[in-house]
Amino acid sequence: MWDALAGPYLAAAGLLVLAGVPKVADPAPLVRALRSAGFTVPPAPGALLVRAFAVAEVVVGVWAVLAPGRLVAALVAAAYAVFTGFVALVLVRGGVLGSCGCFGKPDTPPSRTHLALTAVATLVAALVAADPPADAWGGATTPVLATTAGLAVVIGFLASMAMAVLPTTTAAAVRSATRTRSKG
Repeated sequence: MWDALAGPYLAAAGLLVLAGVPKVADPAPLVRALRSAGFTVPPAPGALLVRAFAVAEVVVGVWAVLAPGRLVAALVAAAYAVFTGFVALVLVRGGVLGSCGCFGKPDTPPSRTHLALTAVATLVAALVAADPPADAWGGATTPVLATTAGLAVVIGFLASMAMAVLPTTTAAAVRSATRTRSKG
């Protein structure tokens, strides 16, 4: 199963890193998003907790790429399950009008596409955790590694664009951006 899931799994792991780094640098968007979703987040400790979570997100993502196995795949699945639950909650409640800061973009709220992609990442990581690779990189040839890495980059890029850029192209987002620019 690893052969079929390696590219999507590595993309999910890479997105943990890509989404975690901006939150380490600036936890404020996620703190605002959590508050908007109805969570009580105290100012100073909240930012520290978000940073700690973001550092863990980055560490798990790097670990998942370098040494895929049962435990780290379960951690990737757990992280994406939390993200999926949060996005679902936000969509149901109608909260979070701005970004959670995952991609460093100020105006990319969660969407149904975001929900679907995090749910798929949860499933992929759970499948890898259930049937982890015995030696993910040991027996792989250079062409196989290059193809897998290339596939992971393409999937990760497309997923990040679907989550960070696609929501800004809706008619409502374009109208909102136009109103914001005309007021400024």
